[in-house]
Amino acid sequence: MESSILSLLPPILALVMVILTRRVLLSLGLGAIVGALLLHDFNPLTAAANIYAIVMGIIFDFDVEIVTFGTVTRAIIDQRFAINTWEFFIVLFLLLLGMMAALITRSGGSRAFGEWAMTRVKTRVGAQLLTVVLGIIIFIDDYFNSLTVGNVSRPLTDRHRISRAKLAYLVDSTSAPMCVMAPISSWGAYIIAIIAGIFATHSVTEYEALQAFMLMVPMNIYALVAIGLVLAVAWFNLDVGPMKQHEKRAQETGELFNAKLGPIPGAQDDIKANAKGKVGDLVWPIVALIIGTVFFMILTGIQGTEGDVTILTIFENTDVAAALVYGGLFGFAIALLLNVMKPKSETGLGLSLGVGMKSMLPAIYILFFAWTLTSIIGDLETGAYLASIVERSNLNPMFLPVILFVIAGFAAFSTGTSWGTFALLLPIAGEMAAVIDISMILPMMAAVLAGSIFGDHCSPISDTTILSSTGAGSHHIDHVVTQLPYALIAAGITIVSYLVLGATTSVVLSLIVALVLLVGTIMVLKRKSQENA
Repeated sequence: MESSILSLLPPILALVMVILTRRVLLSLGLGAIVGALLLHDFNPLTAAANIYAIVMGIIFDFDVEIVTFGTVTRAIIDQRFAINTWEFFIVLFLLLLGMMAALITRSGGSRAFGEWAMTRVKTRVGAQLLTVVLGIIIFIDDYFNSLTVGNVSRPLTDRHRISRAKLAYLVDSTSAPMCVMAPISSWGAYIIAIIAGIFATHSVTEYEALQAFMLMVPMNIYALVAIGLVLAVAWFNLDVGPMKQHEKRAQETGELFNAKLGPIPGAQDDIKANAKGKVGDLVWPIVALIIGTVFFMILTGIQGTEGDVTILTIFENTDVAAALVYGGLFGFAIALLLNVMKPKSETGLGLSLGVGMKSMLPAIYILFFAWTLTSIIGDLETGAYLASIVERSNLNPMFLPVILFVIAGFAAFSTGTSWGTFALLLPIAGEMAAVIDISMILPMMAAVLAGSIFGDHCSPISDTTILSSTGAGSHHIDHVVTQLPYALIAAGITIVSYLVLGATTSVVLSLIVALVLLVGTIMVLKRKSQENA
């Protein structure tokens, strides 16, 4: 099947079904089935064989050929057999994180940290702002950010009756926006490497790749607005749309999530906390996790770099998934040691580890379904179709930043990957700028980065969105639905600002417009919030 507008159907169907049914696995599964049927001309046997091959190929690295003999369809697997290390390591890290969190709960660390934090962070606003600050500081990688900040903040936000959906929003809306603007991060290094290739292709010598990246930071208006909005939401308690229901329920009843939707990722209610737990029982495993992960990101980056080793080449070539596992093992070992040193607990060590692994199964199930749908969408060439729209557009150059922002948003939403959207659309933006107006190359590439983050925030199949739900202990559907209004508000402000940027080529003026619109929006939301209080 050639890429066409029909390739947008599976991701859009999945999102609509998620909103209507509030059943994530059903919605993602239906999107995958429809996508496979489209891919194989509605032949159910071939589509089923394709889905089977994708699911098996998520963890196991082998080539699968779909062969049809008359009415019989088979998946032919080659003899080469290995592990897909990226997906396998992400699943392994989630299991390690679940066991580590269970051990922290068993040792009494979460309870002790919550009590300690309550004496120092005495308001709901303070608890939310602390979460946002942690999200801004831990910018080295989005996966690491989402899971670490959520787990650290959860004991505090739970004590202040902040809903898990709100916590997931605070985590998600700081992780990717910060990572995309930080040159010393896995994201920054990846983007700089792409920019360097684009400049070499089009003989752009006015900027170095790193210099261009830094100049693009103030042009990444969505990321800046998203961070400004999340700070305002935390400071003024601006609850928009479905978030109002979650926050109202949390404050009035103490229910931090909708129990009717079943168990949440990270739920460990069966574990009894040790009464003699200390703050260090939570802090030291988290510190070990952070130190271990950063150390192995640097180490694997050095090992993967050929030629001169610099900070940028280290983060460009680092193996994030492997570093997460090694760091997770380090944090798990410290948590296990602290538990062994404690008096005997009411909950056995083996039972606690089992509960920890089980708590991560909902997130792992969602990831498998999302990866399956993402693979099918890749075969449908949804991203290529959206990219072709950009290439065929014959519009006034002033509209190009807006067009690229919207297209990148659809591409990231549809495919669930910001990185894939970067790789697909940044070269196209460079090509268009080289043909139309080379002076627009930085604003156009910045618009691609901004749109990719916007689409990532809206997509139910985004890894970052899924892991933010997991880290916060929120139902994934609740996080998707409650974050969507905030993402759309930030996108609306961004679109107007990019129109100004395209018309005037003034970055300062576009930022002023964005700031004025953001402040105005915050004032309106604050007034409505006070009226409804």
